[in-house]
Amino acid sequence: MAENCSHNCSSCSKDCSSRITHEPLHSASSVKHVIGVVSGKGGVGKSIVTSMLSVALQRRDNKCAILDADVTGPSVPKAFGVKGDVESTGDALIPLTSKTGIDIMSVNLLLPDETSPVVWRGPVIAGAVKQFWSEVVWNDVDYMFIDMPPGTGDVPLTVFQSIPLDGIVIVTTPQELVSMIVEKAIKMAGMLNIPVIGVVENMSYVKCPDCGKKIEVFGESHTAEYCEKMGLKFLGQIPFDPALAALCDKGIIELYENDYVDAAADAVEAFTAEKQ
Repeated sequence: MAENCSHNCSSCSKDCSSRITHEPLHSASSVKHVIGVVSGKGGVGKSIVTSMLSVALQRRDNKCAILDADVTGPSVPKAFGVKGDVESTGDALIPLTSKTGIDIMSVNLLLPDETSPVVWRGPVIAGAVKQFWSEVVWNDVDYMFIDMPPGTGDVPLTVFQSIPLDGIVIVTTPQELVSMIVEKAIKMAGMLNIPVIGVVENMSYVKCPDCGKKIEVFGESHTAEYCEKMGLKFLGQIPFDPALAALCDKGIIELYENDYVDAAADAVEAFTAEKQ
């Protein structure tokens, strides 16, 4: 990044690592809002938050879509039970659609077997993500959620630079170590002038099936205080929930009945309404 960067790439001739050049959508596509679901590390639950937010906004009479940019760890199709051949129009791909009408594109839908590993180098992975944006027909989408690859490396940077994100939702867990890594993702978004809508905490607690007591497996959570210190909105907690995990395993995430991401869905709607 150039010294004294204004983050306004349209008026800058520098060819720096943070330069933003958005890829165009396919001419037959229409996407109103694009929300990235981000974490500083893997394994914190980006995919489950992405899936639940999509379902929540779809239930509110929006047309939703998911671009699975976690190319080496794609799990969204499994959670929705989506499988089958992706059709091509010759110059574009047609995403598959879930039971309730959520459009999904993921590398797992293009592999001969869902357990086949994606052994690609960073530039190839980044290229695939760009293709999912610009060479797929996204038809009349109100909210596209992008399940981002973890970390702050080459592929997340490609998404930030090449896809016009309205904002991001950050996913964390209660451990202090994860909070430290989350701050890296927040600072990366700041460097690229991408707003943070808020923070969702996953794996917050487990509820005893006998007495109902909340057991904080990772210790006392300080995410709410951390968000207040950073000037961010705390969008709620998702517990360890065997019922939710079972729905994902069966490919029926759209049948979940809880309010874990209602506050996050409210925040996304409010944020995008302010931008209109």
